Amino acid sequence: MKHIAVLDVGKTNAKLALVEGASLREIAVVTRPNTVRPGPPYPHFDLAGHWAFFLTHLAAFQAAHGVDAISVTTHGASIVLLDETGALAAPMLDYEHPGPDALAPAYDSLRPPFAATGSARLPLGLNVGAQLHWLLQDKDLARRTAHILTYPGYWGWRLTGVMSCDVTSLGCHTDLWEPASARFSPLVETLGLTAKMAPARKPAEVLGTISAEVAQATGLPPSTPVSVGIHDSNASLYPYILGRAAPFAVVSTGTWVVAMAIGGAPVALDPARDGLVNVNALGQPVPSARFMGGREYELLREGCTPPQPQDRAAVLAGIMLLPAVEPGSGPFPGHQMRWTAPPATGGQRMLAVSWYLALMTQTCLGLIGARGPVIVEGPFARNPDYLDMLAALCPFGVEIATSATGTSTGAALLALGSGAAPATTPVRPPADAPALAGYAARWRDTT
Repeated sequence: MKHIAVLDVGKTNAKLALVEGASLREIAVVTRPNTVRPGPPYPHFDLAGHWAFFLTHLAAFQAAHGVDAISVTTHGASIVLLDETGALAAPMLDYEHPGPDALAPAYDSLRPPFAATGSARLPLGLNVGAQLHWLLQDKDLARRTAHILTYPGYWGWRLTGVMSCDVTSLGCHTDLWEPASARFSPLVETLGLTAKMAPARKPAEVLGTISAEVAQATGLPPSTPVSVGIHDSNASLYPYILGRAAPFAVVSTGTWVVAMAIGGAPVALDPARDGLVNVNALGQPVPSARFMGGREYELLREGCTPPQPQDRAAVLAGIMLLPAVEPGSGPFPGHQMRWTAPPATGGQRMLAVSWYLALMTQTCLGLIGARGPVIVEGPFARNPDYLDMLAALCPFGVEIATSATGTSTGAALLALGSGAAPATTPVRPPADAPALAGYAARWRDTT
């Protein structure tokens, strides 16, 4: 496997990356915005536009480099409904649509307990079961729906003509899966969907080879294999699962910041604080907690500038951002953000926001009993102020990947079948770590 093409669909952007098998380096990347279409019938994703984009650039990658395999990774909380012909039975609902909340009491009476699914009750469409319950009130849609696929499974279907549900997406707070027993939850039968759910498969399995139509459109060999695919946070975790001894924790950062503990201390997860059980690429339960950190950063970044030394002193003296910027999820649900004192400069604002994000991350790590080094993946690994605060608070150290890793690399490893854990670089605790620890203690006391 010299080159693996990865369809990588995040909540903000859709990406096609070509990963070199030997180095796990992205040698070509193209992106397009994952813009939500307003409807009708409801806010939904542009699957047709993504598909045309993927085919165009798969052809370009094949012509320029050659493609030996394809893998898929996508954001979670998403499901695709197909009719008997394999066409969309309905557009793919944006999970941030409030529609399912209108039926919340009725859905709550149907969903299995947290102890069985590890799935916290979340607002909007963040529980896929709630999406399905709401969508299928349309009796015509319920009649037309013949197949239900997880989001990676949908792209696998478009590529190969074979249907599947990857277990990592099923284990992403859907209410549809029981992580401990590795089977569909009773909700599937309750909703009358037992015969409609595509088979559950592990991400690294070969789903099939590309269809004749895809081969013709892209120039790829018809024998090109396609992996089942994986939920994006679990793609970030997968390289370390393959090659690193427990205990450790991985913090996957993007639109969502997801903390996942491997070999952590036994804890009782609190679904009211967005504690949940994810399912990793091997099908194993993983204690997790998360908040919408990337979205919060985007909402707060206006007016931010690189902090100066005098900004650090001012923020340490008492400028704090308290949770939660996105109050619908995360460890402080229902809390409304506030500043203890308004930042006087863009640098103070940037520093306080970065420390807030680190403190939210550290809260999540505590909720899941994380032990061992904390490995930060994604955009926040490039934020030195975020890393400073986290390194001051994590007794077993913080590490970042030496080379670019993340979702595309983890998905590429599905096709490779094995791999060493990525090299990491320790983050040196800052000289003022005691002062940062004191700031963190005051922040916790104030929240």
